[in-house]
Amino acid sequence: MLRSFFIHITEKPMKADFKKAVKTAEDYYNSADADAFYAAIWGGEDIHVGLYESYGEDIAEASARTVHHMASKLDLKPGARVIDIGAGYGGAARYLARETGAHVTCLNLSEKENVRNRKLTAEQGLEDKIEVVHGLFEDIPFPDNSFDVVWSQEAILHSGDRTRVLEEVSRVIKPGGDFIFTDPMQANDIDDASAFEPIYERIHLPDMDSIGFYLATLEDLGFDMVEIEDLTHQLRNHYARVREELKSRRHALEDQISPDYTERMLNGLNHWVEAADAGQLSWGVLHFRKR
Repeated sequence: MLRSFFIHITEKPMKADFKKAVKTAEDYYNSADADAFYAAIWGGEDIHVGLYESYGEDIAEASARTVHHMASKLDLKPGARVIDIGAGYGGAARYLARETGAHVTCLNLSEKENVRNRKLTAEQGLEDKIEVVHGLFEDIPFPDNSFDVVWSQEAILHSGDRTRVLEEVSRVIKPGGDFIFTDPMQANDIDDASAFEPIYERIHLPDMDSIGFYLATLEDLGFDMVEIEDLTHQLRNHYARVREELKSRRHALEDQISPDYTERMLNGLNHWVEAADAGQLSWGVLHFRKR
């Protein structure tokens, strides 16, 4: 295990909304209800949007397919250094370590998820290739030029300072390194903030960013776009599938997930599906390379 948690000490000021968003996300993902929901409904390996090939497909299989699809866009060699920012339960890290021989650092703010990640990683015999670090992607605790690849799935939107996250990505990635990620975003041409209020309420943040934001910000930070693969329809597929699964299992899971949490989650999932149907959202695989 590396012991570089305190190597990087940032001098950038922390905005109030940045700290509030961190606390909100940490409290949410550390809650017993959230942990049980993601472990039971998502399959406990991944917490992100899946790629579906048929109606009613297993969520865990679709979620794993996203990881495989993203990994196919990279040329990872044994010993390559990867950091997954907002790594959740570490499913992507285990796949990358097992299939490519890369060393993967999981950076994640939920210690409850980190405990499960370490357990699953040990059970799969991958402790020598995976490091699980409790920390924030607004202040990545590693030196400059530490990683060949920065990876992220459905995590950056939870930040109260996404520009800061991208600045940190730019700092820790080596020249020529790949930044590949997915994130729920608002459509580029939607300017009506009120249309997103139900979504903002669900993620406890005042806004979402767009593909245009990532393009412009990463260009300024010295990245070239490799590919933007628009897969917005899969966002709708995923939230509809999760909603269906939760509805069908809500009573069986009452001893693990409180009825109040289930009801709030179903309402939130409805808002995501409705926003997707209204053309307000965007999602896909975004791939950039550091100059």
